Amino acid sequence: MRILTIVGAVLIVAGTFLFFGGSFTSRRNVLDVGGLTVTAEEQHSVRPWIAGVVVLAGLALVVVDVRRKA
Repeated sequence: MRILTIVGAVLIVAGTFLFFGGSFTSRRNVLDVGGLTVTAEEQHSVRPWIAGVVVLAGLALVVVDVRRKA
């Protein structure tokens, strides 16, 4: 296996994961008074089009590598 095929496969797996359940959590300070700090955690999902772009990039790398072998 060449490096482009490996990287492409990793991108395909990562994009699929992002599409079916990828999310991240961010924290922000809501209130900061003296020594008291109140924070809020917000969970954000990854937009489906971003996951699609990652999968398409992975497919493109695999196709390019297969065509270079031939």
